[in-house]
Amino acid sequence: MQLVRLVYVSRKPQHIAEEAITNILSFARSYNIKNNITGILCFNRKYFLQCLEGNRLTVNQTFQRILRDSRHEGVLMLDYREIERREFAQWNMGYVPDSTRTHDIHLKYSSGTEFEPYELSGQSAHLLMLELKNVLPMSE
Repeated sequence: MQLVRLVYVSRKPQHIAEEAITNILSFARSYNIKNNITGILCFNRKYFLQCLEGNRLTVNQTFQRILRDSRHEGVLMLDYREIERREFAQWNMGYVPDSTRTHDIHLKYSSGTEFEPYELSGQSAHLLMLELKNVLPMSE
């Protein structure tokens, strides 16, 4: 089996209510468990930054579904690569909301303390999510 990691960013459309995020997380967790996808989702009420890990075909199909999902706008793939092992193996979809606790970490990988994932390189986005995983408690 060929494992891959895909990192993408998108915006939440203005017409989508906050409750939709809970639905996205609930569906993603269920779908990911069934399809052996692991990863993390960072969200600040405006932007999504997500990492998906798993079988190449399954991750590609999942990303295609996200591209068609009206709850995402401006979807941009930041990184896609083959990996030797999963880095979010315990998280079928870890969720990291933006908070003041994350501002120093954002500053470390971007130009400021605000969560602006479109400004990140693929590598910076990946490193940011790894650090958030290691610093913050898992929210499942």
